[in-house]
Amino acid sequence: MAPMGIRLSPLGVAVFCLLGLGVLYHLYAGVISSRLEAFRQSRKVDLRDLLAVSVEAAKLGGKEVKKVREGNNLEEKSKGKTREGANELLTMGDLHSHIKMFNLIRNTFPEITVNSEERYDLVDKAEIWSREIPTEILNKIEGGKDVPAESITVWIDPLDATQEYTENLVNYVTTMVCVAVDGKPVIGVIHQPFTGLTAWAFVGQGSNMRPRASYSVNSPKAIVSRSHSGKVKSFIREAFGNSTIITEAGGAGYKVLSLLDIPASEPIGQADVYIHITAIKKWDICAGAALLNALGGHMTTLKGEDIDYSGTPINEDGLVASVGLEHKAIVERLPHWDPEKH
Repeated sequence: MAPMGIRLSPLGVAVFCLLGLGVLYHLYAGVISSRLEAFRQSRKVDLRDLLAVSVEAAKLGGKEVKKVREGNNLEEKSKGKTREGANELLTMGDLHSHIKMFNLIRNTFPEITVNSEERYDLVDKAEIWSREIPTEILNKIEGGKDVPAESITVWIDPLDATQEYTENLVNYVTTMVCVAVDGKPVIGVIHQPFTGLTAWAFVGQGSNMRPRASYSVNSPKAIVSRSHSGKVKSFIREAFGNSTIITEAGGAGYKVLSLLDIPASEPIGQADVYIHITAIKKWDICAGAALLNALGGHMTTLKGEDIDYSGTPINEDGLVASVGLEHKAIVERLPHWDPEKH
């Protein structure tokens, strides 16, 4: 109670309280901020759960890709041209798949970074993970593979081989999800919507794929891009000779699958090495890199360097991918690579 004869002004009391709060804020803001940051950094993600979500997302996107193609509702348009002059196409299949895949992953793990080939920010809160982990994953992968959320970068390709998709060459088409931890590809999922094949791998833990029994390095079968090839054929023949068999194919996901032991029922050709000499996006290749790494293979730049799957989405340094072969020996046979020349 105020002393007799002294009346406290409500305005003065309010100002005094505000000043007091300001002093307390300045004293403790740093502490509160650091504690919030520590809480944020303490968030962990179980990679087995993220693998299951990645498989579900790839299949969900694949359903959209297939539905649009079978309904002949592509509404294709060009996003621009590549450096080689090829159109970069966008269809309703790309967009519908992106919406499903992106929102499923972000709704389940809102604290992780998700990079997609498409940029379409339609929020769909209805896309929620079923919480189901496929039996084959449960049988091969133990839970409790926790990593800090801020160390994770997810790359999704809602429709790989869009050019071939518009041409109805659907055997090349895939949807892909890749999980990189500290820039290293750890989980890869490659799904073929039109065959139902889903290849997945968790580096150091297991995979539902395996390499073939044998490969050839002396006269390898090389697989290259149909639409973004540059001067790759002359580059390969300089390395391995003019008799080298070179197959053109659409989609980086398909090309990685061509290196593996795929069931005979699936229409995928076989190759010994996958080579690309022009710029390529990381959402195109990250899932394949994880699959190969899990099976003892490699996907590197043409100089044999590891690719960092964080930061910028573009890999400017080409790539060479193999499994079941001495990768270093392949790299050493490649001619000098000049990005300006090739």
